[in-house]
Amino acid sequence: MSESNFRAMNTWGVLDRPREKLIEQGRRALSEAELLAILVGSGSRNESALDLCRKIWVDVNQDLNVLAKMDLNELCSFRGMGHAKAVRIMAAIELGRRRKEQKPEERPLLDSSMKVYEYLKHVYMDLHHEESWVLFLDAGSRLVRKELIGKGGASFTPIDVKVVLWHALDSRASSIILSHNHPSGTLKASKADIYLTDKLVAATQVFDLFIQDHIIFGDCGYLSFRDEGLIE
Repeated sequence: MSESNFRAMNTWGVLDRPREKLIEQGRRALSEAELLAILVGSGSRNESALDLCRKIWVDVNQDLNVLAKMDLNELCSFRGMGHAKAVRIMAAIELGRRRKEQKPEERPLLDSSMKVYEYLKHVYMDLHHEESWVLFLDAGSRLVRKELIGKGGASFTPIDVKVVLWHALDSRASSIILSHNHPSGTLKASKADIYLTDKLVAATQVFDLFIQDHIIFGDCGYLSFRDEGLIE
């Protein structure tokens, strides 16, 4: 490419630039050469990073396995590919390899009050103040996210309904399990507990979400709103 025809990537249209294209359209919209160009970062005076990576991609027969086997010297044999750029590519490939070797984390199945109690009881153990942890579950009742929503005094925990809804929508949850502890040890739902639960049930219905349960933790056990018929 002649110097007169070369244009730095920062002079291209937004969707012609790999980084901006990823931001606008998501990572799956990029070709392998475009993804490599993001790692490389910059080209040379006469060649953009994308042009360099297109040449590399053709040279490896468009095969990531061939690219993965290249060592530092082989990568640096491409004109415009210095050690720093080659190391970034090698590091990215190694991260991908390690991801394949790593077993996905098993998300707990929380489809009963007893399972929720066993999962959370260590969180509430020995607390002298109230806390409220909310569990966000997928359609199969497996945990997606766990969040501390409220922390209060000896007999009250403030819970912001908007915060609960935000976490549910952000995590793309299908259902929600509310929980809090009673430092006094009593396993009886207060009027405030029932009011808050009803308020959250009404709010989540607008977003097609489901309050699966509200569980109160005491020193020697728990109370489940669903098991006690306090929630439909």
